[in-house]
Amino acid sequence: MIVVTGASGQLGRAVLERLLERVPAAEIGASVRDPEKVRDLAERGVRVRRGDYTDPASLAEAFEGASQVLVVSANVLGEEALRQHRTAIEAAVAAGARRVLYTSHMGADPTSPMAPMPDHAATEDMLRSSGAAWTSLRNGFYASTVPMLLGAAWHTGELRVPDDGPVAWTTHGDLADVAALALTTDRFDGTTPPLTGPEALTMEDVAALASEAAGRTIRRVVVSDDEYVADLAGHGVPEVAARMLVTMFAASRRGSFAPVDPTLARVLGRPATPLSEVLAAAVPAQA
Repeated sequence: MIVVTGASGQLGRAVLERLLERVPAAEIGASVRDPEKVRDLAERGVRVRRGDYTDPASLAEAFEGASQVLVVSANVLGEEALRQHRTAIEAAVAAGARRVLYTSHMGADPTSPMAPMPDHAATEDMLRSSGAAWTSLRNGFYASTVPMLLGAAWHTGELRVPDDGPVAWTTHGDLADVAALALTTDRFDGTTPPLTGPEALTMEDVAALASEAAGRTIRRVVVSDDEYVADLAGHGVPEVAARMLVTMFAASRRGSFAPVDPTLARVLGRPATPLSEVLAAAVPAQA
């Protein structure tokens, strides 16, 4: 049985949908904190069980009989993230899974200024010492972040963000396709190459693509980190989240998200989805 954690999240759910196209529902397990959120999967024949990274006993039941487990990274940071990841990996190994897969990031680096990146690197170290076969899917930076970064720019005509570096934006859909292939074939062992979109783009490039999508000029404006945090706070974004975005720009300036690799497109057998498609679908009605 293939068990996918985070089944109610955007990536986990997408992976499950792709798996249902490739293997019988009875061979798929969904591990989720609230099974009610994925009741429809149970109705389609997927084994749905409660699984919570903070509750080892629940994972033992959710992972029972698993041949492979996809551990989707936790939505927390630092020691708590590592604690949860360790619990999930150990539970998968204890359940007898022959392979543990993890949704890492192309920017995984213990020295990265962006908080999740050292967490990903440390989790990969856990996988190496787990005693099981493992695959770390080094996913490209989610393209769904870009419409959020644009925010008010659709209406103001100004994309006000800190100094940046290029990012190879990648869609959840493409990454879900690759994860499903990794779970149903022996394509990947250990750490994958960066699984990225087709091009690395700066915020200047993003502004140009957004302008084309909206049919009006959106200008890129460089602001200081503090000014950016203040701008976001003025729009109701919590300071912790705003500071996290600032570290994303700092990591991008180091080139952490710049590599463009052909692996994703080669595995998919088609071109990776460009950011222009994401933005075309994200234009607000009144932009």
